Amino acid sequence: MNLGKYKNIIFYISTIAFFSCLMYWFFVEGKTLEIGENIAPGKATGSTMWENFADSFMTNLHHPLALLLAQIVTIIMVAKLFGWVCVKLKQPSVIGEMIAGIVLGPSLFGLYFPELSAFIFPKESLPNLQFLSQIGLILFMYIVGMELDLSVLRKKAHDAVVISHASIIIPFTLGVGLSYFIYKEFAPDGINFSSFALFIAIAMSITAFPVLARIVQERNLHKTKIGTVVITCAAADDITAWCILAAVIAIVKAGSFSGSVFVILMAILYVFIMIKAVRPFLSRIAETQKGKGFINKAMVAVFFLILIISSYATEVIGIHALFGAFMAGAIMPENVKFRNLFIEKIEDVALVLLLPLFFVFTGLRTQIGLLNDPHLWKIGGFIILTAVIGKFVGSALTARFLKISWKDSLTIGALMNTRGLTELIVLNIGYDLGVLGPELFAMLVIMALFTTFMTGPCLDFINYLFKGKKSMTEDDVEENDAKYKVLLSFETAKSGSILLKLADNFTRKMNGNKSVTAMNIAPVDELHAFDIEDYEKEQFKNIIETSHDLNLEVTTLFKASTDIENDLTNITNKGNYDLLLIMLGKSMYEGSLLGRLLGFTTKIINPEKLLNTVKGKGNIFNNSPFDDFTLQILDKTNIPVGVLVEKKFESADKVFVPIFNLSDFYLLEYAKRLINNNNSQIIILDVAGQIRNNIEVKELIRSIEQVAPNHITLYNEKKIEKEFLDSQDLMLISSKSWKNLIDTKSLWLSDIPSTLIISNP
Repeated sequence: MNLGKYKNIIFYISTIAFFSCLMYWFFVEGKTLEIGENIAPGKATGSTMWENFADSFMTNLHHPLALLLAQIVTIIMVAKLFGWVCVKLKQPSVIGEMIAGIVLGPSLFGLYFPELSAFIFPKESLPNLQFLSQIGLILFMYIVGMELDLSVLRKKAHDAVVISHASIIIPFTLGVGLSYFIYKEFAPDGINFSSFALFIAIAMSITAFPVLARIVQERNLHKTKIGTVVITCAAADDITAWCILAAVIAIVKAGSFSGSVFVILMAILYVFIMIKAVRPFLSRIAETQKGKGFINKAMVAVFFLILIISSYATEVIGIHALFGAFMAGAIMPENVKFRNLFIEKIEDVALVLLLPLFFVFTGLRTQIGLLNDPHLWKIGGFIILTAVIGKFVGSALTARFLKISWKDSLTIGALMNTRGLTELIVLNIGYDLGVLGPELFAMLVIMALFTTFMTGPCLDFINYLFKGKKSMTEDDVEENDAKYKVLLSFETAKSGSILLKLADNFTRKMNGNKSVTAMNIAPVDELHAFDIEDYEKEQFKNIIETSHDLNLEVTTLFKASTDIENDLTNITNKGNYDLLLIMLGKSMYEGSLLGRLLGFTTKIINPEKLLNTVKGKGNIFNNSPFDDFTLQILDKTNIPVGVLVEKKFESADKVFVPIFNLSDFYLLEYAKRLINNNNSQIIILDVAGQIRNNIEVKELIRSIEQVAPNHITLYNEKKIEKEFLDSQDLMLISSKSWKNLIDTKSLWLSDIPSTLIISNP
């Protein structure tokens, strides 16, 4: 017997056995060392194993860490659910997350499920939740600071600064006036009028730059002058408001302005050091990473240290750690790519994991049940009215004074009235400082929700009032229905160029009777306010160059979206297009059912492997040609859709069209279009032998031959050789037949040329 092949097994068993025996001997001998009176008492002798387990389980269940993890799971699930609902209602997801916070608080969850609420959110656990949410806020304010590109502000300020400062001073003054009427009733004991009035005033003056920027991108306003103005307004507003807030916090903590002088002087010194010393230092560090496309861990550590030290400094000075985080972000190197790389590293953790904790912590403080009197609701309504008049009306009238059109002025007012998360941050600071009582805090949270929620409907109403004057949106692509209209939707610049070449093959000789539109829909969360114009130019750069090479007139359409699938189908259906072209790629499978089931069944593999198989790089085990996203596009669009499997496509000079059954005959119309516009050589494969017996189809092929002799050939070979497939530039196939190839694990798949899968509605 050959012991060599078993030596690893023998060694493994021997090692385990020897050391197990050695441990057993130590335990036995160790028992002799025990002294009875020094042994910790165990469980009662009458306790059963189940009772011991139950006691231990309940202890673990109430452990602070276990409780915090349970809270995080609950918060993220509920926040994302409400955020998803709001996205479907065309509202920013942050509104849903804000509502989720209130729902999980005493206003609803605690009211109807008090025992469960007390179990998940006991009072003694709230400090842990608060500190973790504060870390999330620090990271969030760091991102906000980075998104405020100061170089752009310097270039584009002009009218924006006037509107911005007017949108602060007007609501600030109204807030002081409001305080005069509600101070006696709502100011907590020991809070003087100036502290109370300053906090109410700053609460009236805040604009939520991040939410506003997302709305501007989502509605494609970034390409208009009004979009640039309002983004710049909000950025200047944010910088001014946070500086004022820092001074207000200093005054509130000191109790008077004179007592806050030293704090304010220290804050000014802090800002001076950050701008004159720290900022140049960070710029020099950033230069060392230029052109690398990534940031190494040592650099990340330096920037995080600056963030933490800055936050610590402002907290110790007395103007709150969040101002330090905001300032650390604002002085980041002005290189947009560098900022975006850094934002990507922290955005998901800050926005997805930690920020919802802040919303729920705010919700736990918000007791809407305290507003149990009609008088209190009247005061709440008066607060909302003051906020809207100060911000909406104040911004709109100022813009109109600067000779901006009424539509754009009202749009500026509606957007500047968005308060969102930034307002909640200010309110929580006021609550922590004892300036705001529970009743007033609840009213102001409702005001923040209301003014944020009203932004979308207000913009829709303004557009309705001025519907004769359309903005540059997807509506502009509607053209004469008599033209043959092709829409191509691409994700990467390279894929867009390839799809444009394909569209040109279908339309080249149609001259003025064609319309080609290239569309890029980008996830709104991946875009930042100040670099969106550069992002759009970069996306369409290859498209424009290719269109010049092809001498093809192309219309470009860019849209930032929170729901790419629905926006794609809506634009497609609304535009009355004749053909939609999309690219089969890895991104189409992200989050798909295939991906989610990976590893649970031998029939389902990573969709990337399917794509690699089609491209000749792997094996085929998958029985589905499309993921959920692509299937939804095919299902919801009411026009033909072509999905391109790209294998170095250049031109459709030689085209192979397999006909598997009678339902595939519509492919001949596309083959005819390629012959007419590209002089393509078409080979029809009668896979099932149905063409020979169908007079109608044979007549169609004959009619094509008469118009373009020697451009279409009927192929009756049963076996398709690899050499034949390699000689073709493109295969046209129906979606049903493509699925049949996948189901039968056809050997074609590894050798086929670039393939256009056409689905007819």
